[in-house]
Amino acid sequence: MIEPSGSPRNLRRDIIFAFALGLACYIAWLIRDVLVMLYVSALFAVVLTPMVRFTSQLRIRRWQPFKGSAIFFLLLVLAGAITAFGFLALPPVISDLHGFAQEMPSRLPALLEKLKNVPLAEHLDTADISSRLQGFASQAATYLLFSISDWAGKLFDLFMGFILTIYFILEGDQAYRWFLSFLPRDNRERLDATFQRAKIRMGKWLLGQGSLMLILGVASTIVYLSLHVRYAYALGVLTGLLNVIPVLGAAICIALALLVAAIDSWGRVLGIAIFYVIYLQVENSYLTPRIMKSSVGLPSLAILVALIVGSALEGILGAMVSVPTAVLVAVLLDEYLVRKDAA
Repeated sequence: MIEPSGSPRNLRRDIIFAFALGLACYIAWLIRDVLVMLYVSALFAVVLTPMVRFTSQLRIRRWQPFKGSAIFFLLLVLAGAITAFGFLALPPVISDLHGFAQEMPSRLPALLEKLKNVPLAEHLDTADISSRLQGFASQAATYLLFSISDWAGKLFDLFMGFILTIYFILEGDQAYRWFLSFLPRDNRERLDATFQRAKIRMGKWLLGQGSLMLILGVASTIVYLSLHVRYAYALGVLTGLLNVIPVLGAAICIALALLVAAIDSWGRVLGIAIFYVIYLQVENSYLTPRIMKSSVGLPSLAILVALIVGSALEGILGAMVSVPTAVLVAVLLDEYLVRKDAA
């Protein structure tokens, strides 16, 4: 017997459901940091699982050197890359910053006098600017001391993220099947097929974009080293990473590299400008059409908006997972809104 829609039992059920939903949302808000960590770890596991499987299947004749230890090998490669970056890129930057901090009190008056000759800058209060800069320099050590605890918390979150990613790679399939088991069979199969399509599209985007980032990072590092540009390794890594942002990333890289090169020589500025003119032509006409021919199909504006939203919500970590998240959202919208009659 079907109960009337406005019966007391249905009304009581709706009230209980609304209360339970509100309570669940409140609990999710309280533990939002943990949920974000779980989501990011699961997303990294989805992206890295094919790489782990490929590494575990590598053979040297009949010997599989990484079978059962592919995750450890990839973590070792990642740790080695981070260590190499720290030894090669950070020391020149730290040395120059230390020298600048020591020389700033003696050079600051001369710089402020030159600033008065700049148009529209003669009305600036140079005494106030000088006092503010000296106060900032004196408080930098204190700020660094108080920020150590924050950095320790970030490092702990990063460590826990690594551990969760490893567990998701090892036991992610079981957790995924357990999650799907709560849904009816028809909905379960449809959602599973949707997630599989999203996984394929995320993998294609990661492979294509990662290849472009690696090519640009290596090529720019070689050019910076050949031109003896300051912070060549740091600029090369940053150039490769920022290539994930369409148009804007390349503009930031070019401006930053030209600014650093202008400190020493205008000839280096010209060399970097020539390199970027040639590379952008090669990338747009040859590399991108061939590497990204099986891309995810997201427009550049959607990728840029996803990066802005991700960085605004979770900083660098949010920017890293923004594009795969946009791919997942696009696939879900395509399945349940655009093609909702297909169910």
